[in-house]
Amino acid sequence: MKKMVLGLALACCAALFAADKTASIDADSLGFIKSVDESAQNKNSLPDFKYSEDAPGAASKIERSFENAPPLIPHSLEGLVPITKDNNMCITCHMPDVAKDVGSTPIPKSHLVDFRTGADLNGTLAEQRFNCTQCHVPQAQTNPLVKNNFKADFSRFSDANSTSNLIDTLNQGAEVE
Repeated sequence: MKKMVLGLALACCAALFAADKTASIDADSLGFIKSVDESAQNKNSLPDFKYSEDAPGAASKIERSFENAPPLIPHSLEGLVPITKDNNMCITCHMPDVAKDVGSTPIPKSHLVDFRTGADLNGTLAEQRFNCTQCHVPQAQTNPLVKNNFKADFSRFSDANSTSNLIDTLNQGAEVE
């Protein structure tokens, strides 16, 4: 039985290699939609929106959507992106030792711990946290597309709408050796 299955598999492979290599698939035949209806395309476009043009330090802070949610960026990102491992303008204002003096939201303790090893990095940003805009996004000024009745509950700890206690929450119940 094993020899028959192996023989069948080899025959299939030989047939694939012998197939016409010049045959190709037309790009228009790929996917599920065979044609685009322009009137439908216009109905499904995003509404006009605009990001804040306020300079860093001049923008009003935006309340978090829920406890430990990544805060939204209330200011313009012009000149601050792209963020790379070697060039991160965010940390010049948001590192905890500087944030208080400049009035910015400080990077929380959870960003100063390497979760792979559990090591406290003593005030250094964890390598896996350098790309700030992976979680933090600028707030667009637009009307919601769908009505939303969500009300955040910040009653578990004070200042939950403006600070993070994620590292404490993650460590609840954990024993440290």
